[in-house]
Amino acid sequence: MERLAIVCGAGAVGCGARYLISMWAGQRLGTSFPYGTLIVNVVGSFVIALVMEVSLRTADFSPNLRLALTTGLMGGFTTYSSFNYESTQLMIGGSALRGFANIAITVVACLGAGLLGLALARRIA
Repeated sequence: MERLAIVCGAGAVGCGARYLISMWAGQRLGTSFPYGTLIVNVVGSFVIALVMEVSLRTADFSPNLRLALTTGLMGGFTTYSSFNYESTQLMIGGSALRGFANIAITVVACLGAGLLGLALARRIA
């Protein structure tokens, strides 16, 4: 039960952060493209790779902290379902190019962010 509480608590923080970033992105960058979802997925890809690599290379990294930061915080923060829905809506709503651009940018940027997170983790751990 302790681990479930850790995941749920950290997940709530991640969900709240995702909501705030999505609102900020919509106000600052506009709503014609799902910038908020792109931002959280790229940041989340970086952070989860960094945390996982550091936690696996560092003996004193708490398993509960890793669980809180990855499954909880980043699980609540990132969102494949929103990415899928927004891309689909762009494509069927007459903006196929934007929909495919969202898919391509997200995949490439998240992969790059994950690789950067791994590289940084390997330098610091």
